[in-house]
Parts: sequence; structure tokens; C-alpha cells
Amino acid sequence: MEYPSKAIEEAVNELASLPGVGRKTALRLALHILKQSENDAERLGGSIINLRKNIKYCEKCHNISDDPLCKVCKNPRRNQHLLCVVEDAKDVIALESTHQFQGIYHVLGGLINPLAGVGPSMLNIDSLVSRINEGGISEVILAFSANIEGDTTAFYIQKKLAKSGVKISSIARGIPVGTDLEFTDEVTLARSLMNRTLLAVPGAE
Repeated sequence: MEYPSKAIEEAVNELASLPGVGRKTALRLALHILKQSENDAERLGGSIINLRKNIKYCEKCHNISDDPLCKVCKNPRRNQHLLCVVEDAKDVIALESTHQFQGIYHVLGGLINPLAGVGPSMLNIDSLVSRINEGGISEVILAFSANIEGDTTAFYIQKKLAKSGVKISSIARGIPVGTDLEFTDEVTLARSLMNRTLLAVPGAE
């Protein structure tokens, strides 16, 4: 595609690198930004730069945060004995939108995927085990997308926590297989969380 300006082409290339954004959509976005006032464009650019430079990750659960500890970890009203393990921060947002879970979270930062070169050591699994070993957690809920990567990660964590003595459960399979957690409607997600199933711990006596 021929672009009338090098600046437009560069903007399209950058926008098209975002997930779910094709080149036609990227062009529409670039032209829309071009129609905005300079102040509007600067606010947009500034918010993206601020997001990248100033965002932090919670020292305890690895969720996105403005401070060393996220809002959930700092909230004394949350059930500190109930820990929900998720793939990414987007899953925390999805679960929080149901208003059904009052426990705390642990964000792995991904799922085990050997084909993509993602092994357990690249995820926040060691810190999860450390949190469990510190005591105080009575149940771990594994809330992963219903796919091979989610099942592989769940099985690995079950093995790592086999001797911890904590109850390990998984959200109910009301979520269709192959569906990402972030795209599941709130009602289905809430019911899956409430109707979670207890998992057998490999190697546990």
C-alpha cells in the first residue's frame, strides 16, 4: 500500500504491531489521530509513555500496580487465606469485574508453553511456592484458560504444591475449551469461580 506520508506509514506500522490490529484498522486509527487536536494527540502519546515508564508490578502478587503493593494486596478486607493463580493481569481484571471473588491473587506472567520456549523458570512460580510455604494460605484456585497451556501449567503447579498441604481447586469448566479467560462473559466467569472443582494433588498421600 502506498502512503502519502512517511509519518503516516511509520504510525501505521507501529499501530499494526498491536495485538488484534490489522493494517487497515491501523490506518483508520492513524488518520483519526491526525484529525485530533495537537493537545489530544499529545495526551494520548503521554499516557502511553507514562504507562510504559511509570507502571510497577506488585512485589507480592506481580499484578500491575502504581505502588510497590497493588490495591488488592493492600486491602485488609480481602480474604488472605484464599489465593487465585492467574496467567496475566488481564485475568485479574476479568475476575474482579465479577465482584464474586474476595481473596487475593498471584499473577504468573504467562503459561508453560514448550513450543513457544516458555518454561516454568520464566514464570512467577517459585514466588508462588514461597508464598504458600510462608503459611496462611488454605486454598489455591487455579484460574487458567481452558487450553493445553493452561492444563500443563495447572498440572505443574499441582506437583510443586503436592507436599504443601493446601487445598488446590480449579475454576469449573463452564468456560468453553479453547476460550481465553478475558473473553468469557462475567456471569459464566462468576459461576465457574463459585463452582470450582477440587483437584487431586499428584504424589500426595
